[in-house]
Amino acid sequence: MKRPILMLPGILALLAAMAAAQTGHFPTPPPPLDTSTQEKTPPTNSRRLDLAQLQREADVLARTAQTIPSDVANVRKGMLPKDVIEKLKQIEKLSKHLRSELNP
Repeated sequence: MKRPILMLPGILALLAAMAAAQTGHFPTPPPPLDTSTQEKTPPTNSRRLDLAQLQREADVLARTAQTIPSDVANVRKGMLPKDVIEKLKQIEKLSKHLRSELNP
């Protein structure tokens, strides 16, 4: 006999929903409890980009990258330029920095 009592809230909710559907309108939802989310303004990019600095870094990156093919050609001849590893590290560092600055 306890089963019908447990089902009573579900049956009442179903009947209320059917009655609302027959009248053609549903009750309005309650207002949100957290009103601070409605008052927030859309996030803005508070970070300022130094475009001149980014351009200088991009130029250094391009100049350094242009020297790598000749360094690799020297490696093929059996000569490893002493600064080629440092150049590659610098290229990697500059590219990561530029990517992080330009990625929102």
